Amino acid sequence: MACWHNKKFNIMIQVRIHGRGGQGVVTAAELLALAAFNDGYFAQAFPAFGVERSGAPIQSFVRINKQAIITREQVQAPDILIVQDASLLNEKEVLFGIKKNTQLIINSPLESKEISKLLKNKIKSANIYSTPATDIALHWLGKNIVNTVILGAFIRRNKIIKLETLLKAVSQKFADKGEALIKKNKSAITAAYNYVHKEK
Repeated sequence: MACWHNKKFNIMIQVRIHGRGGQGVVTAAELLALAAFNDGYFAQAFPAFGVERSGAPIQSFVRINKQAIITREQVQAPDILIVQDASLLNEKEVLFGIKKNTQLIINSPLESKEISKLLKNKIKSANIYSTPATDIALHWLGKNIVNTVILGAFIRRNKIIKLETLLKAVSQKFADKGEALIKKNKSAITAAYNYVHKEK
């Protein structure tokens, strides 16, 4: 299982997030970077340049490192892919630049072996972690906005940052949105983190 343990990874982690306009792809990147920063790392987050419209494919990028991050280019060879909408697997940009051990965190009810087969084994099943993020979001948030939910799955699979650090980042990022929304997102993240997954 590809995994980086908190405080023990010795390379820069590059994350690319794919979703659709209106799904909070940029917010997911900003939350992840904020949580990493709060946990003592250098971090950066930024979107792909272009016009964001509802439903259109959108990308955002995150880098996490123990040292200052100099590069500002888009993530071309991701260590971790986060896919908020499984229908995007049909888009060639999603798998662009993947490496032998690129890890996929995806919003899907399918098991990792099924997803790997759909991808023609371009990513091996051991490096795929699927989560029913839509179901979790509908239950806790009442809408299919999975950006915070899938981050719960991300930190369950990888120990780069701690759950409590991500929850703190949610409070900071959504401070002007009201306590009710903050509480719902924290519950959704925690549900995704605690979801009993058939890990291989």
